[in-house]
Amino acid sequence: MPQLSPLRLTGARTLIGDQLADQPITLAEGLVTDGPAPELDLSGYIVLPGIIDLHGDGFERHLTPRPSAPFDKRRALRSAAAELAVNGVTTAWFAQSWSWEGGFRSGQATCDLLDALSAEKAALLADIRVQIRLETHVTMAFCEVEQAVARHGVDYVVFNDHLPEAVQMADTQPARFAQWAAQTKRSAEEMLAIVRAAQALGAEVPAALTHIASSFRSLGVRMGSHDDATAETRGFYRRIGADVCEFPTTFEAAQTAHSAGEPVLMGAPNVVRLGSQSGNIAAQGLIEAGLCDALVSDYYYPALAQSAWHLVDTGVMDLAAAWAMISARPAQIMGLTDRGQLDLGKRADVIAVNAKTREVEMAISAGRLAHLSGELARRMWA
Repeated sequence: MPQLSPLRLTGARTLIGDQLADQPITLAEGLVTDGPAPELDLSGYIVLPGIIDLHGDGFERHLTPRPSAPFDKRRALRSAAAELAVNGVTTAWFAQSWSWEGGFRSGQATCDLLDALSAEKAALLADIRVQIRLETHVTMAFCEVEQAVARHGVDYVVFNDHLPEAVQMADTQPARFAQWAAQTKRSAEEMLAIVRAAQALGAEVPAALTHIASSFRSLGVRMGSHDDATAETRGFYRRIGADVCEFPTTFEAAQTAHSAGEPVLMGAPNVVRLGSQSGNIAAQGLIEAGLCDALVSDYYYPALAQSAWHLVDTGVMDLAAAWAMISARPAQIMGLTDRGQLDLGKRADVIAVNAKTREVEMAISAGRLAHLSGELARRMWA
C-alpha cells in the first residue's frame, strides 16, 4: 500500500501533547507536518495518535484458530494486521511464547513465526514485532533463543514461569490438565513428565537467566518479567536487567516496581471487565493508585481503545492521560521517539474516532491508509 498523497486533516478535535485542540494537521511523506495540502473535513471526529500495543496474543487466533488446526503464517499475519488496524493499533508486539509446553508455543513455532514476519513485514500496514515470552525453565534451549533473537532483531523479551500453574492444575484439576495436554497432542502422563522434567531444572534457572539476560543486553533487547507476585521476584529480575514489570499479580509487586522507577504494564481487558479474568489484582485500582504506566491488549485488541474510554467515563482521568497509556507511554517505554504523539516530524500514525460512536473509522500507519469505514469512508470517497 503506497503512502497517501499529502492530506490536511481539518475540523476535528486533535490530541496535541496533553491537550485536545481544534488544530489541523498535515500528513505528508509518512510524517506529521504542517502547511497546505488537500483537506479532509473531520468535523465530528477526534484525531488521536495510533495505539501502541506492547503485548498481545490475540494473533494466535489467526495462526491457530484451533489448537489442532494451524494455518499459513504469512496469511495469518496479514489477517491479524487488519484486525489491529480496525482497532486503531499501528504498532504491536505479538507475544509469542517459547515454552516447554510445545505445540504453537514451542521454540520451532517461535522461529517459524519470526521467519514468516521477516518475509511479510514490509507488506504489513501495522509495524508488527515479536515479543518472545521466554519460559524460565527451557534453559536447554537458551542458546537457540539467543541465536533467534540476534538473527531476527527481536527487541523485547519477557521472562515468565508458568510451571506452578501447570503443577497446580495437574494436582487439583486433572481433567482440565488432560484436556490441555490433548491440545498439544499428548497424553496427561506425557505432559506431566514434561512438567516434572522442567521442574527438575529449577536449581540452574537463576544462573541461566542471568547469563542470557547479559547476552540480551549486549543486543540492545528490552527485557521484562511477567506475573510478578512478590518484591523478591521483581528484585531478581531488576538485578538481571529485566526492568519492565508486566502484569504484576499483587499490589506489592507493582509498588516495588514503581518505587524503583520501572514501568508497570497491565491488561486493558482487566480495565474493561472491571477485574482480572484469572482472579489477580484489578488494573483500575493500580491506575488510580498511580502504579500503572501503560495498558496492553493481552488477549483482546478492542480492549485498548475501550479501556481509555472507560477511564474517561469513570472520571479516573481525562482523554489525553488515558490515551497516553496506550500511545505515548508505550512509545517511551520502548524508546520509540518517532511515534506515540502527533508532534511535527513524527510518524504519521494517526487514527480518527467518531466522537458519537467512539468507533475507529480511519487508521493511518506511517502515512499509509490501513483502515477506513463508516461515515468517514463516505466523506473521503464522496
